[in-house]
Amino acid sequence: MEQSAVTPAFSRLCASFERGVLEVDVHPSSVLPESLFGFAERHNPKRAFLFVSRVLGKHIPVKPSLMQRTYQSLAARIPADLPGPVLVIGMAETAVGLGAGVHRAYSQVRQDTMYIVSTRHSVAADVFVRFEEEHSHASAHLIHIPPDPVMRDMMMRARSLVLVDDEATTGRTFINLHRALLAAGLDQLERVVTCVLTDWSNGAVSQGVGGQAVQVSLLSGEYRFIKAPGTPSPQALDTSAVNVGRWAIDPANDWGRLGTRSVEDTLGLDIKAEPGETVLILGTGEFVWKPFLLAERLERAGVKVHFSSTTRSPIALGHCIEHALSFPDNYGLGIANFLYNVAPGQFDRVILCSETDKPAVPACLVKALNAEVIVDGL
Repeated sequence: MEQSAVTPAFSRLCASFERGVLEVDVHPSSVLPESLFGFAERHNPKRAFLFVSRVLGKHIPVKPSLMQRTYQSLAARIPADLPGPVLVIGMAETAVGLGAGVHRAYSQVRQDTMYIVSTRHSVAADVFVRFEEEHSHASAHLIHIPPDPVMRDMMMRARSLVLVDDEATTGRTFINLHRALLAAGLDQLERVVTCVLTDWSNGAVSQGVGGQAVQVSLLSGEYRFIKAPGTPSPQALDTSAVNVGRWAIDPANDWGRLGTRSVEDTLGLDIKAEPGETVLILGTGEFVWKPFLLAERLERAGVKVHFSSTTRSPIALGHCIEHALSFPDNYGLGIANFLYNVAPGQFDRVILCSETDKPAVPACLVKALNAEVIVDGL
């Protein structure tokens, strides 16, 4: 993450799209806005624009070491004296890896923390809450009840809640989740912290949740979208499925959907790389944390490695999106998935990581990238 002197008191960024103009006023910060995010246009009638992170490893390939510094920077902003236990929740699908990284960094300060993610995949556990991300291409989120009694007890006794996402625009998703958790029985909560890379919500969560809320971010400000008159909205792609697909997920290989204190680095232990070889480790959908641990391990061994992952999010070419591939999902849900800013031949070697069986991985993606496929648990 590129650092600079404090940005000016008033820093305005603009991006023009087919459906209007986005204006962003950035508050003073030690982080250069251009090093943290850029813009793209959504194929989404609910919202025309997208803040594209340059440090997340979702829409742009990123070095694992940069991602790790980002996790540490965010975790350092979370109050160290939160009443415990502390429940950290990463938001599907974009921030499940970010949440895991923040939790790992924060748990080095606090031992009474656990991590769970919102998900769009039903696994072998009862659902604790369902809530909505109103602007999203896939609005429904699930949070499961941890089957492990220790994890379940820790979650229900949580006195502090840390909600991690890549960005906050209106804050409504966080407010919806907080209300759903309270209604489901998390009645001992005293503090709520929202933890995002960029926060454009202008204090909305603190106002919506109450005085116990704190909003932390690497960068904050306000945005305005000036809609162009007479521009039609695009037709929405159906990417909202939360059903069990044709290809099941093995709960024994859980990395966060069922609650965890830590995740072991067990994926691809036999993978080696040649000196000077450029390698892309590619996660699939929500399956990003174990692949990231693999990428991190390879980078520590001296490999020139980047990390990225596939996504459900339909985004137009242009601005930060220079290349796009489309293919079926690997869960058998019958929805389109995408990979951005990874062109065939860009890396010497692509290792595609899946939590579903090899036959589930779309052959067209494997062929386009000449990718190796590794499956968790095999």
